[in-house]
Amino acid sequence: MLDLQRLRALHAVSVHGTVGAAAVALGYTSSAVSQQIAKLERETRTVLLEREGRGVRLTDEAHQLVRAAQELIAIVERAETELEERRGVPAGRLTVAAFASAARGLMPPVLADLARRHPALDTRLTEIDPHLSVDLVAKGAVDLVVAHDWDIAPLPAPAGVDQAVIGDDLCDLLVPEGHPFAGRTAVRREELGGERWICQPPGRVCHEWLVRTLRAAGHEPEIVHQADENPTLVALVAAGLGIALIPRLGRGPLPQGVVEVPLDPMPVRRLYALWRTGAARRPAIAETVRTLRGHWPAVSAHTPR
Repeated sequence: MLDLQRLRALHAVSVHGTVGAAAVALGYTSSAVSQQIAKLERETRTVLLEREGRGVRLTDEAHQLVRAAQELIAIVERAETELEERRGVPAGRLTVAAFASAARGLMPPVLADLARRHPALDTRLTEIDPHLSVDLVAKGAVDLVVAHDWDIAPLPAPAGVDQAVIGDDLCDLLVPEGHPFAGRTAVRREELGGERWICQPPGRVCHEWLVRTLRAAGHEPEIVHQADENPTLVALVAAGLGIALIPRLGRGPLPQGVVEVPLDPMPVRRLYALWRTGAARRPAIAETVRTLRGHWPAVSAHTPR
C-alpha cells in the first residue's frame, strides 16, 4: 500500500519544482523529503526523480503518481474538513502562504492571535511570491494564501478557489530629499516622465503595474535599479539613485533622506485571502479569514504615512 506522506512529498516536489523548495513548504529538511521519495521508489520499484542539471525532473511514472496523490489529498482534506466541522472549532494543521510585506506587516499579529485563541490549531506560514500563490492553493500545496492585486492587474481566481477581500493597501511615491517632487502635496501620474525608477524585477506585480501605468500616461519608464525587497528599494532611494513607488504595508519607517509624496490618484493594491472551495466549511479557514480581516484596520492604521 502506498504511503500518503511519501506521496505528499512527491506532490510537493512537483508543485514547487525542487526538493529544497518542497522541504520548506512541508516543514521538513531536504534530506527527509529525499528519503521519503527514495522509499516511495523502492515501494513502487519505479524511478520517480531524475537529475537534470542542478535540479531534478519527474519521470512520466512520477507524474502519474502525482495525479493520484492529488486525488488522495483531496479526499483526506474533505474528511478532515468534515471532522473539524463536526467539532465546530479550528483544529489541526493549517498551511498559509503570504507575500513578503504581508508576511512581515500583517501575519505576525494574526498568527499570534490565532495561537492564543485556538491552541488546537497549528498554523504554519511560508513566504511566497504572489504570482505563484494562486496556483499553489489551487493544487493543494497550501491551505490558504494571502495575495494582492492592483487596479490594472486583477487577481485571477480559478475554478475551485474561493476568495475574500482583506483590505486595501495604499502606495506612496518615495523620492530623495532635494528632488523637485519632495515639497509637493501631490504628484499627478502625467508628471512622472523622465524619472529614473527603482523597482522590483520583471514578472512581479509591482513592476507590471509601474510599467503599465506610466505607458498609459504616455511615458516609457526608465528602470535603472531592481531589487526584490522593499527595504532595499528604500535604501536605493535614500542614496539618491532614483524614485520608487512602494506600498505602505510592511514598509517600516523611512530613513533620513527619503520623502514620501502622494500620487494623484493614489495607487491601491487590494489584499485577498484565497482557499480551495472544498475546504470552505473548515472552521480553521473561516476563523483565519475572519482574523485577517479583523486585524487589517489596526494594521493599516499604523502603517507609515
